Amino acid sequence: MMKVEEIKILDANDKELMEISQKYMLSLSLEEMKAIQAYFKKKKRNPTDVELNTIAQTWSEHCFHKTFKGIIFFNGKVINGLLRSYIMKATKKLNKSWCISVFSDNAGIIKFDKKYSIAFKVETHNHPTALDPYGGAGTGTGGVFRDIMGVGAKPILSTDVLFFGPLDYPYEKLPKGVMHPKRLMKGAVAGIRDYGNKMGIPTVNGAIGFDEGYLCNPLVYAGSIGIMPTKKYIKNPKPGDLILLVGGKTGRDGIHGVTFASLELTSESEQIAIGAVQIGNPIVEKKVLDALIKARDKEKKPLYSAVTDCGGGGLSSAIGEMGKNLGAIVDLDKVPLKYAGLAPWEIWISESQERMVLAIPKKNLKKIMKIFNDEDCEATVIGEFTNNHKLILRFNGEIVGELDMNFLHNGIPKVKRIAKWEKTVYPEPKLEEKKDFTDDLKKILSDPNVASKEWVIRQYDHEVQAHTIIKPLCGIGEGPSDACVLKPLENSWRGIVVSNGVNPRYSIDPYNMALSAIDEAIRNNVCCGGRRIALLDNFSWGNPEKEDRLGQLVYAVKGCYDGALGFETPFISGKDSLYNEYTTESGESFSIPPTLLISAVGIIPDVRKAVSMDVKEPGNYIYIIGETKDELGGSYYYKLYGSKGGFVPTVNPKKARNAYNSLIKAIDKGLVKACHDCSEGGLAVAAAEMAFAGDLGMEIQLKNVPVINLTRNDKILFSESNSRILVEVPKSKDDDFKKIMKGNVYAKIGEVTKTKSFVIYGLNDHPAIEDKIDSLREAWKKPLRWWSI
Repeated sequence: MMKVEEIKILDANDKELMEISQKYMLSLSLEEMKAIQAYFKKKKRNPTDVELNTIAQTWSEHCFHKTFKGIIFFNGKVINGLLRSYIMKATKKLNKSWCISVFSDNAGIIKFDKKYSIAFKVETHNHPTALDPYGGAGTGTGGVFRDIMGVGAKPILSTDVLFFGPLDYPYEKLPKGVMHPKRLMKGAVAGIRDYGNKMGIPTVNGAIGFDEGYLCNPLVYAGSIGIMPTKKYIKNPKPGDLILLVGGKTGRDGIHGVTFASLELTSESEQIAIGAVQIGNPIVEKKVLDALIKARDKEKKPLYSAVTDCGGGGLSSAIGEMGKNLGAIVDLDKVPLKYAGLAPWEIWISESQERMVLAIPKKNLKKIMKIFNDEDCEATVIGEFTNNHKLILRFNGEIVGELDMNFLHNGIPKVKRIAKWEKTVYPEPKLEEKKDFTDDLKKILSDPNVASKEWVIRQYDHEVQAHTIIKPLCGIGEGPSDACVLKPLENSWRGIVVSNGVNPRYSIDPYNMALSAIDEAIRNNVCCGGRRIALLDNFSWGNPEKEDRLGQLVYAVKGCYDGALGFETPFISGKDSLYNEYTTESGESFSIPPTLLISAVGIIPDVRKAVSMDVKEPGNYIYIIGETKDELGGSYYYKLYGSKGGFVPTVNPKKARNAYNSLIKAIDKGLVKACHDCSEGGLAVAAAEMAFAGDLGMEIQLKNVPVINLTRNDKILFSESNSRILVEVPKSKDDDFKKIMKGNVYAKIGEVTKTKSFVIYGLNDHPAIEDKIDSLREAWKKPLRWWSI
């Protein structure tokens, strides 16, 4: 029999316990190791390597979210779980009837119409991408597709939000063991492209950012939305149901993936943890998807009683979670392997891709096996769910692991952490007033964070499945869409609107960063006609054991709570990726900028009324909705001058919500020809993008812009105040638009012209910006025009 190792922990002292945790890459704390030791002392035996690894996977930060569930001491208060006290609490308070499943399954599920529901999930795959950009990003995409499949839905779109170090970073300055950002970006984009395109799932929404803080720790957020008949959603495994493993074979790839994700990266990570990166095969996953949909739809009820993704933690997490209220017995020797020689613990925790676990009533086994066989997809019974609340693992008939489900899922000691954070006030740059800001605008348009991502977008198939209404690029001049719009059903005009908000430059004020990300995601959605919006939160952060990092996290979570309640937009799912730090050989540690991605999914009753951001016709008016304030903290204008000082943009959710509701009414009545949000680079960048996207000129009068205490052209041009939207309105609809917008802050500030010139007149009526739209478009497109390299 394959050797099973007994790990001697019963008599181990504290130092020896931590050595065991490190040796076996368990990523467990001393308190957690002591809890395991106490459990096995009661059992009067040492654990096997299978049992110890099972506990480590289940208790990992990745699977258990122990920081978000732990006790935090902050500003004299005790927070008993960030997740429960803030994010889930906001959703519970809002109590929306259209939320079907939130924070309890592989993906959040909300109603689409009377018959169908949509599932949404965004995952992170940061550490694997740092070691293997192609494999890490690709399997992140494949994994989130399986999250959608894991609730019985068919994936209909993919999203990706990526962050890398500066593309022009000098090679000679790279820390040991770190790949150049350009290599990382090309590999990650190729991995996402190949997985999505081969699965036939359109990649339709995303963002890419660059900052030196991501040099050693790139970020990959992979998202997906799926659709399903609401009545087909089932999660009810029963004792006696068979455990069916379907899809790919099991190998050594991805072993310790979730425990590796709970460690900081070092110069040695590539050597010691490359096996934690999974290897993807999208063709196998496509077969799994096709078979799964047939098993769901063949009869009135699905042929399975539960289905889940086999992702982080492998079979250990998938079966352990599905059977936590039941019990399970698993024969590890029955698991199909890629090659011989895997130890039982390796089979059990491997994160080999394209695998899913189903609970099958015995009477349905023959039918479901035929479906998977017809699709040329491997399916193997490897065990059975029981009612004894024990997890029993066998290999060749011999028990190699036996754990109480209650201890496995509830025995983890709650982490207790102290959070502290004091706001650093960065001084504003003292800039002399000048007459012309055309060069400033072009420099911001050429910043890689703002510039066109066409080189990436064109590699993704964003029209496969023939559902895409508003695509990532808009208009003759191919400007940047605010959101994507999809029509998922053949016999209905009802659509889905998907958008995102993220700006790590605002992390100097994490509370307002969170509010800003929520507002940006919502206003991007509204710009295309979205309403009845639900949110997802994805936190990528540094080491939460460091008080200042955790303090920033607490403020950001509070911002999420206030934003969700203020906009009446519930959170339906989320994910945290912590420990995004790199430790140098000298022991110095560098954290990523605190990064919060907010994803938004809205509904549009009729996709034929969806609005894109490119201007349509000369003579139409340009309106601005919202107030412009002295809010340039973290702005791209101040970045030009080497500063991140000043006030980070704030949000008034009630005021913004009222304005957005009025705008939606105007869109529904056909009064709006184009709509674009003001975000990075402010009013000047948004107006320029609208103009060159529509290949038309534009004239703007700054003196007509509603402002609060602003008397300088540059601040009105480049302030990044939230809740502002530029709107194109035909002259014939002007009075109707004004009636609908009454009671909100808005103003007519310009019009679309035939001239193909872009002019913004300053407060003194002299041009503050003047250029041809072709010149502005070239500034925006040139930086990432990588076709020849």
